[in-house]
Amino acid sequence: MATYLDFEQNLQKIEEEIILAKAKADEHAVDILKAKLDKEVVKTYKNLTEYQKLKLARHPDRPYALDYIRVLMRDAYEIHGDRHFADDTAIVCYLGYIGDEKVMVIGEQKGRGTKNKIMRNFGMPNPEGYRKALRAAKMAEKFGIPILMLVDTPGAYPGVGAEERSQSEAIARNLYEFSDLNTITISVVIGEGGSGGALAIGIADKLAMMRYSIFSVISPEGCSAILWDDPTKVETATAALKISSNDLYELKLIDDIIDEPLIGAHREKEEAIKALGDYFLRSVKELRALDSQTRYEKRYAKLMALGSFA
Repeated sequence: MATYLDFEQNLQKIEEEIILAKAKADEHAVDILKAKLDKEVVKTYKNLTEYQKLKLARHPDRPYALDYIRVLMRDAYEIHGDRHFADDTAIVCYLGYIGDEKVMVIGEQKGRGTKNKIMRNFGMPNPEGYRKALRAAKMAEKFGIPILMLVDTPGAYPGVGAEERSQSEAIARNLYEFSDLNTITISVVIGEGGSGGALAIGIADKLAMMRYSIFSVISPEGCSAILWDDPTKVETATAALKISSNDLYELKLIDDIIDEPLIGAHREKEEAIKALGDYFLRSVKELRALDSQTRYEKRYAKLMALGSFA
């Protein structure tokens, strides 16, 4: 059953009417209601606020990393553990194929259902998760295999154990190592891109975002509490932070926006997953046309330009 957000109530009403019309076998009414639904979708999603986009990025029905992996990949083999401490299930690593292209996919996985969310630590990686990601990336580099990273986390896990095992060092190490990898790297924000927890697998030749994903240095809730000392200012904080794909593309902080369905990836998962897969294959072809030195120089220039407004 679909999960509706507060601004999707009109859609819910029309879809419930369609179900009733189908139950009565009233095809004429179904056709009229479907046309009405199409208009309502455009009306609703063409004028989304930044806060509504944030809600879509966090939608519980939105496809997670494993949803993309299971549909896009074949002959996939999961890589476990960081070879130092543990196997962090908040990050998944798979070696296999997308189309005819060998690929290493590294993704942050939130989990569904209470038990699975706890097992995945709600998508908040520990240091061993980032070290596992780096281990997988180094393996891909050794064999010249392109890397696809799927970013979807509220942030790196802030627990005492994570700090004891050097969470900040693990993130910083990934920033250092991923910026220098000698293979094709593509990172896509598929939902939430929460601060350093997202950035740790966000350094790549190409950084893209799904249409309704977000990328932020802090959660809007945290921002409103710190800057305004008022947790009710979340909508104001969301707009001020410029966290949507459109804002970040205009600021030249990302390379591309992947055009997921207007109604959102949570409603049309197959189309959204296909759009990401097609983007990956196009990007690999484009980057492979460059020699490794040129690709490296372009990545370096892009990273050095971040934060520059001159």
